[in-house]
Amino acid sequence: FRHLLPKLIFKAWRAYVCQQQGKRNKYSIAESHAEKQALLRTWQRWALYAAVQRRQRGRQRAALAFRERSCLRICWAVWRRRHQQSCAGRKMNVSALQHWAQSLQIRAWLQWRELFLHSQKDKEREMRAVTHHRHWQLKTCMEAWLEYLNLQKAKQLQNELAQEHHCSSVTRQCFSGWQLSWECRRRLQAQQEGVEQRAARPASWRAFARWKLYIQALLSSRQRQ
Repeated sequence: FRHLLPKLIFKAWRAYVCQQQGKRNKYSIAESHAEKQALLRTWQRWALYAAVQRRQRGRQRAALAFRERSCLRICWAVWRRRHQQSCAGRKMNVSALQHWAQSLQIRAWLQWRELFLHSQKDKEREMRAVTHHRHWQLKTCMEAWLEYLNLQKAKQLQNELAQEHHCSSVTRQCFSGWQLSWECRRRLQAQQEGVEQRAARPASWRAFARWKLYIQALLSSRQRQ
């Protein structure tokens, strides 16, 4: 019985160690899979965000080009209409009102130059406004992206700390349980050795047999658990 009891204890301890090792392997595999999934989701969201930003920039460039072309067409139409009007007036009044036609041409030219300069100033203002708006949008997007990166880093740090705390608590619980079980088995073994020494006496043989049956029943119930 002294040889059989340590063998049973060693088999139970080896099964317990194998079970704990399998749990740790499964937990490490689950953690690596979760990290890969989180990285994949982050990459997909970033790619979607970059595609949306590219589409928005393309739309903005197309809108600005269309606006520039429309402004040029309007200015050219106005200038051409006024030029045609001035030419028609010069042709009708060239014989009798040459001096008046020249003065009218000068006034038309001055007016056209003023309109042209005014249109140039308007274009410059529009270009500055568009550039300022574009810089402001880029700054806003960059700030939002940096804030998103900071939030992701903070979440990742919190997850790592929580995982470390969980691992340490599980390790402490397993070690304390194993230590209590080992101490209990050591006490039982010491008690068994003392009883066996006392049971060597003929007068206490019946009590030793009863105690031995009780110990065997206790060990079998623990093995079933």
